[in-house]
Amino acid sequence: MSGHNKWSTIKHKKEKTDAQRGKIFTKIGREIVIAVREGGPDPATNGKLRDVVAKAKAANMPGDNIMRSIKKAAGEGDAANYKEITYEGYAPGGVAIIVEIVTDNLNRTAAEVRHIFDKCGGSLGATGCVSWMFERKGVIELDNQKKLDEEELMMLALDAGAADVEVAEDEVIIYTDPADFSSVRENLEKAGCVFLSAERAMVPNNTVDITDPELAAKVERLVDWLEDYDDTQAVFHNANLPESEDEED
Repeated sequence: MSGHNKWSTIKHKKEKTDAQRGKIFTKIGREIVIAVREGGPDPATNGKLRDVVAKAKAANMPGDNIMRSIKKAAGEGDAANYKEITYEGYAPGGVAIIVEIVTDNLNRTAAEVRHIFDKCGGSLGATGCVSWMFERKGVIELDNQKKLDEEELMMLALDAGAADVEVAEDEVIIYTDPADFSSVRENLEKAGCVFLSAERAMVPNNTVDITDPELAAKVERLVDWLEDYDDTQAVFHNANLPESEDEED
């Protein structure tokens, strides 16, 4: 079950500056708005909202910000009518890309996402062109700085209802069926686990090894632009990119 740590090899990681944290909090705030509108403002009775709150906590979003977002979403003052939409396409080298968007202006977003793909040498495709290469899963990353016993971690995760576990040097990646995500996350939370992230994600069934530095830089440029775009909630791809020097330090 452990060893290759697929998620860590494809997860695009970069240092979170204050500005980037602010963007992350804004994106999570939009997810809170959608969750509240779908199921109400009480996390006890709204499973989707519970999941978003857990994601917010894993991102170190202050509790006051979370409560403010919930109250704002529950009130009548927020006129924004957010919609969720997914775009699919290719990065240079044939790398598959999925972009999950929350927007209040579909026409504007479609044009801007297409522009980003074109500008970075990629191509925006039709719905379904790459999603068949991915599988929707719950993905929970736990802090493993204390080097917890691998067998104990696996048993804890599997007892909580996880489908698969990967143990890396400083983190543990737990995969769940999407329907089991909430219960697994809550069971791990009760067990005192520290989350680095917790989300439902599109995990590639197979990855594309990108070894050429120039090509890797082009793929990373497109992923960076898409991640930095204001309406983007998440970007998933199937590239196995070489670690940068910053990530190795």
